[in-house]
Amino acid sequence: MDTTLEKIVALCKRRGFAYPSSDIYGGMANAWDFGPMGTLLKNNIRDQWWKHFVLTRDDMVGLDASVFLNPKAWEASGHVAGFTDAMVDCRTCHTRTRADHLIEDFLTDTQVEGKSLEELDAIINKHQIPCPRCSAFDWTPVRAFNLLFETQVGILEGSKSKAYLRGEIAQGIFLNFKNVLQSTRVKVPFGIAQTGKAFRNEITMGQFLHRTLEFDLMEFEYFIHPDTWKETFAYWQERMWGWALSLGISKEHLRVREHSDQERSHYSSRTIDIEYHYPFGWKEMFGLAYRSDFDLKNHAEHSGKDLSYLDQETGAAYIPHVIEPTFGLSRLTGIVLFDAYREIRDGEKTRIILSLAPSIAPIKTAVFPLLANKPDLIQKAREVYHFCQEHIDGKVAWDDRGNIGKRYASQDEVGTPYCLTIDFQSLEDDTITLRHRDTAQQERIAIADIPTRLSFA
Repeated sequence: MDTTLEKIVALCKRRGFAYPSSDIYGGMANAWDFGPMGTLLKNNIRDQWWKHFVLTRDDMVGLDASVFLNPKAWEASGHVAGFTDAMVDCRTCHTRTRADHLIEDFLTDTQVEGKSLEELDAIINKHQIPCPRCSAFDWTPVRAFNLLFETQVGILEGSKSKAYLRGEIAQGIFLNFKNVLQSTRVKVPFGIAQTGKAFRNEITMGQFLHRTLEFDLMEFEYFIHPDTWKETFAYWQERMWGWALSLGISKEHLRVREHSDQERSHYSSRTIDIEYHYPFGWKEMFGLAYRSDFDLKNHAEHSGKDLSYLDQETGAAYIPHVIEPTFGLSRLTGIVLFDAYREIRDGEKTRIILSLAPSIAPIKTAVFPLLANKPDLIQKAREVYHFCQEHIDGKVAWDDRGNIGKRYASQDEVGTPYCLTIDFQSLEDDTITLRHRDTAQQERIAIADIPTRLSFA
C-alpha cells in the first residue's frame, strides 16, 4: 500500500480531521485548522499524555503559563539572538524557504544537519538547485532568520512596546521554578509539565501538520542533580519510545537520531530526536534535550533572583540541571493519521480504515438502528446510545443515515473501533451486533455487557 501525503490530506478534509486555514480565502501557508474529528483525536492524545506522564507519577506537577512573557525572558534565554533557521529567497518569484529543506528535497540522499550558512549556500550553488515553484536558479545568499514572532503590547500607540509570541513553552516553566518550589512539596528530581500553544515563523512548504506557524506542544522540564544527567536522559528516552509504541505507531517507522554539535540548539548539551518515517522522509517526532543549567542560570543572572535549589538532606545549594522531553501534539496528531491509514481490497472495492489505537480514537463506538423508519428500533437504539454515553469514557456517535454498509465505511474512515447495530432481535432478547473495525468480524453480545466487552486500553 502506498500511503501518500495527498491521500492523507484528502481524507482529513473529507472526514473532518483538518482543513486548510482560511480555506474560503485560498488558505494560508503553513496553517491548518483541526476539524471535529481532528479536535477529538488531538485532545485524546493530549489526555493520554497527561495521564501517563503527570497524573500517574508522584514526581510531576502541572503548569499553564502565559503565552506572553516579559521580553527580557527571551533575551536571557538566548532566543532573541540564537533562535534561527537558514533562509533563502528566490529573486524571480520571491518564494522564501529553508535552505536545508530545499537541499533535502532536491538531493534526497544528502544530510545537511549541522551545516553552516556558507556550506548550505555552497551546496545550492554547486548543484544549481532550482526554485520548486518557478524552476529558476536565482537565489539570494543563505542567511539566518529568527523564528520568534514579534508583536506589540499596549493600548496607546506611543506606549506600545515589543513583545514576542512564545517560540517554545519551556520558558514559562523556568520562570515559575521558584514559585513551584515554594508552593508545593516537590524535591529534586521532579518535573514541571504543561501543554499549550507555541508559535514559530517557520519557512517550509508542503509538509501538512508536520511544521506549522502555530502548534500545540506537550513537554516537561525534569530538574535533576547534575551528576545524574546521563542515567536520567536514558530513562526518559526509553519512556518516550515506549509511549510512542503505546499509541499504536509502528516500530518500523521510528528511529533515534543524535544531533551533531553544530546542529544542537544554543541551550542544549545533548539532543536526540525520535523520528518518524513520513512519505516525504524521516522527520522529528519527539525531541529529548539535556539543557544543563543553561536556563535557570541565565534567568538568575538577568533577573537578579536566586533560582538555586537547597537540598534539605545535605544542606547543599545548587542550580538544578534539566532534562527536557518534548512532544509536538499537532505534529503527533498528523503522524498517527499517517501510521494508521490502511487500504484493504474488498472484492472490486477498496476499504479505507484508520487503524487507530482505541485509546485515542476520536469516536469510541457508533450506534446504529438497522432501519431508520421503524419507531421501535429507533427507540431501542436510542436507549443503547444513552447507555453507551453513560458507561463509555469518550465520544459515542449516532448514525441512522443510509444503509449499514455505508455507515460502517464512514466509521472505518474516522477510526471508530466498534460499531453497535440494533435490529429486530434486539427487541426480543436485549442483544446487539458488535462489529470490530480492523477485522470487520461481527458477534452477538448482550447490551448489559457492552462496557466490559469494549476495550479502549
